[in-house]
Amino acid sequence: MEGLDGFLLARIQFAANITFHILFPTISISLGWVLLFFKLRFVKTGQQHWMDAYQFWVKIFALTFALGVVSGITMSFQFGTNWPGFMETVGNIAGPLLAYEVLTAFFLEATMLGVMLFGRSRVSETTHTVATWLVAGGTTLSAFWILALNSWMQTPAGFEMINGQAHVTSWFEVIFNPSFPYRLVHMLLASGLTVSFLVAGVSAYRWLRQERGADVMASLKTGVYLAAVLIPLQILAGDAHGLNTLEHQPAKLAAMEGIWKTEKGVPAVLFAWPDEKAKENRYEIAIPKLASLYLTHSWDGEVKGLDQFEGKHPPVAPVFWAFRIMVGVGLLMLAVSWATTFQLAPWKKGQTRSLTVWHARVLVAMTFSGWVALVAGWYVTEIGRQPWLVSGVLTAADAASKVPAPTIALTLVLYLALYVSLLVAYISVVFYLARSKPQVARLEDQLNVMNYPEKEGASHV
Repeated sequence: MEGLDGFLLARIQFAANITFHILFPTISISLGWVLLFFKLRFVKTGQQHWMDAYQFWVKIFALTFALGVVSGITMSFQFGTNWPGFMETVGNIAGPLLAYEVLTAFFLEATMLGVMLFGRSRVSETTHTVATWLVAGGTTLSAFWILALNSWMQTPAGFEMINGQAHVTSWFEVIFNPSFPYRLVHMLLASGLTVSFLVAGVSAYRWLRQERGADVMASLKTGVYLAAVLIPLQILAGDAHGLNTLEHQPAKLAAMEGIWKTEKGVPAVLFAWPDEKAKENRYEIAIPKLASLYLTHSWDGEVKGLDQFEGKHPPVAPVFWAFRIMVGVGLLMLAVSWATTFQLAPWKKGQTRSLTVWHARVLVAMTFSGWVALVAGWYVTEIGRQPWLVSGVLTAADAASKVPAPTIALTLVLYLALYVSLLVAYISVVFYLARSKPQVARLEDQLNVMNYPEKEGASHV
């Protein structure tokens, strides 16, 4: 890493931390609701395969939750070590929002998770179901507060600057800032898609290993159908979010679309190689006037180019390519989920309705596709905000510490080594659990019932 200054290394380190961290809350947010769905289906129907599905996926939820907590702690340390100017300038806003997340959501999740994992034979079925609901709600509440802070950093509102520090004038405007509703919906749908393909992919992996019980098929269909419903909603939400970005962060939008000059009738660039020095796109393949149509709803609508933000726009190539990766994976999700849904359609009869080996293998290959789209979208969001840390208020350079570059480089290498190891371990454990025989979990349940004869339905807590 010779030649890299401390500021750039600090940015890379924080990017590495947040990239690793965001993978796990994204799963836990929606997997909690999938678990609640499994549990409610079991309570309503009494069919054991729904509880078998619950017992399998609650283990993956616990593993995901643990890694999310650990990676979140290491990330928060960097506010003090690498970015002291952030809290010095906007700590009056960022501090309370982070505290709200811990007090109202994290404690709730951590407490009720123990009941979900170990309490079913010790509490009533209703209490266990409520605990599952509280965990699911807690994960979503966590997302609410974190996204409120991130959105405020993108489109700050409800504050005033006094002696170089941000002070709140309206908490309502701070939380419900101009981009927050769009970002929250977009992120929750992204979480749902990530989990739907995770559930479908792991279930397809079990199906290929000849585990074709009712619990496996119920999980697989849940993942596939959920993805088929969510991806069109995500396309609509993404379009609305893009229009919001055009209004409030036009420099980011210009980088996403590869628009260098302000003009009317802007083409939609499908492929290009952005050249920052020449300020043009090389090898461009574009559809004339299409960008103006979907951005301004007019074939001749004017769109601001990067020439309007000289020295104050993000690096173009990373934002440009990350946006296309996100969109490309999304379109692939649409094709796979709809094709598999059609294959499993209720109106089809007999063998024609069953899953095929080809569909199963595609689903396995797409198991972690949600992560790819998520990280690409997150890079669009975060790199697209540069050079600002808080748009129009605080630049990243002004918030950075004076920690020597070699020190940051050393910790960066250690972080990367640790994160790669943990990521490989996580994926390995997920597929190890998928290879484990489901009878083991059922035997554990039977032993618990023997030790606690009151079992489910008891009134004690």
